[in-house]
Order: sequence, then structure tokens, then C-alpha cells
Amino acid sequence: MNTADETLALAAASGDRAAFATLVARHYDRIHGLAWRLTGAKAEAEDLAQDICAALPAKLRNWRADAKFTTWLYRVVVNAAHDQRRRAATRSKAASGWGDWELARQDEIATQAEALDWLTVSMQRLTPELRDTVALVLGEEMTQAEAGAVLGVSEGTIAWRMSEVKKRLKAMAAEEAK
Repeated sequence: MNTADETLALAAASGDRAAFATLVARHYDRIHGLAWRLTGAKAEAEDLAQDICAALPAKLRNWRADAKFTTWLYRVVVNAAHDQRRRAATRSKAASGWGDWELARQDEIATQAEALDWLTVSMQRLTPELRDTVALVLGEEMTQAEAGAVLGVSEGTIAWRMSEVKKRLKAMAAEEAK
């Protein structure tokens, strides 16, 4: 089916299950890929992608069609990743002390981090704003203007962020080379 995403999204928002299924089939890999780049962890990305797909019917009812569907969808994924980060930060603040479970979880996280390549680990050290920008510009191969539209910032801000990413990655590499 070669129906435009925007047409499918409007139909899905009206309850057309076939249109919704076509949208999800067409864009699931994109949702999952961006979620993986934003979270840095396969399991978290899978959970996030599934959560997004489950929430998509309700979100589509509020879609105003004032942007390309893919731009809107990227924004949904970025927002969901931000929400996930906030929930994780809240849970970690609420935890009192380091019990056996928390220590085991920290060991698991450390083991996973060691298994990742240098760039993935370095990307996790960037601020969420810089990580989101890199995920869209390099990971999703968006133009700076497209990434700006998804993130709600100017193209100049995206250019600055990409410059900042280069500086920070160079500094991290120099630090590790010592």
C-alpha cells in the first residue's frame, strides 16, 4: 500500500485499525532504532518502542496534522525517552541506600557498559539534549532543519549542538588516551 503516512494517520486517528497496522509496520523499525540510540540499551529500547506503539492510538487522536507524520512521530519517541529518563531518575532518588538488589543492578549495568563500544559509552555521557540531537542527525540521517523541527529548536541550535558534541567527544578521547 502506497498511501501517504499523513492519510493513514488521519484514518488511524478515526479508528481505522488497518491504517494503524500499516503505520506501525511501516515505522516500527524507525521507532525502535531511535529509541535504541536515545536509551543506549536494547532492552530499554524494546520496552520503549512497545510502550510507544501501545500509546499511539490515543496520541493519534490529538495529532493536528500541522507537521509531517514522521516529524511528529520522532517527537513522540524523543518525548517518551525523556519521560523514561525522568522516571528512572525519580526511582533512583527514591531508593534509600544500596541494598543487594541495587548493587546487583549496578554490577549488571557496569558489565553492560563494558561490553559497549567506546562511542556508545561516550554518547551516554552527553547531556540528553546533545544525545537527542546526535540520534536524529547522525542516527536517523536527518538534516539539521528536520532535527530542529522534531526537537522544537532552531537549525542554528542544532548546528551548535553538533559542534559541541564533536568538542566533547574529542575531549573524552583525549582524556582516555592519557
